[in-house]
Amino acid sequence: MKFLKKVNEIYAYREMIISLVHRDLRGRYKGTVLGFAWTFINPLLQLMVYTFVFSTVMRSGIKDYYLFLFVALIPWIFFNTSVSAGCMCTISQQDMVKKIYFPREVLPISFVISQLINMLLSFIVVFIVLIVSGKGLNPLALVFLPYVVIVEFMMSLGMCMLFSAITVYVRDLGYLMGNIMMMWQFLSPVMYSMDQVPEKARMILQYNPMTPVIEAYRTILYYKKIPELNTLLTAVVFGIIMLIIGFFSFDRLQRKFADRL
Repeated sequence: MKFLKKVNEIYAYREMIISLVHRDLRGRYKGTVLGFAWTFINPLLQLMVYTFVFSTVMRSGIKDYYLFLFVALIPWIFFNTSVSAGCMCTISQQDMVKKIYFPREVLPISFVISQLINMLLSFIVVFIVLIVSGKGLNPLALVFLPYVVIVEFMMSLGMCMLFSAITVYVRDLGYLMGNIMMMWQFLSPVMYSMDQVPEKARMILQYNPMTPVIEAYRTILYYKKIPELNTLLTAVVFGIIMLIIGFFSFDRLQRKFADRL
């Protein structure tokens, strides 16, 4: 009952969420020469570096490695930014938190939505690259893409809520998140295939919530196949669990935000 009441309250503030998302998207690259183009340039620059390292220096042996990497890198950037930068979304709005009343959940929700929009725009580049390269797209497999995006959004929001609440009490976490997410990336099959992971280590990586998500994106976009039901169900379970943990942790910790900020 309390959960539904909170959801209704957040929905009542949907205009505020839209306003914050719009402000974030408009102000992110304000004053820069290239402006919103950085949404596409940043992932492309990362793609160039990783492709050079793993295709030339440390040969991965994966066909069309730049495509193999690209279809996983864009979703990872969304998750990474939502968590690492999102952990500061409450502190960065501390004046608003201390002066006016609104459901504090609005802050992580609006932040993650703005990152989601960035990812969806970046997928335009992904589709263009896949088509121009001759790899193409499988329309039937693409039907499952929105479900994977929703699951990743749930994970990202849950983690953003959890860490943005904890960071209010433990400010050091804001400085640690970059390193934590870097380690998390290397423990996720973003730059390598699960087939390249030794059997014992593979069992450990299966408990990584991002593993089935990355695998699902890659199956749909790189292999042009429908993801296995087991992969999708595992991703959904992880997404629901992380969202529940994040939501209730935030709800409990936000009661003393004004005193801690």
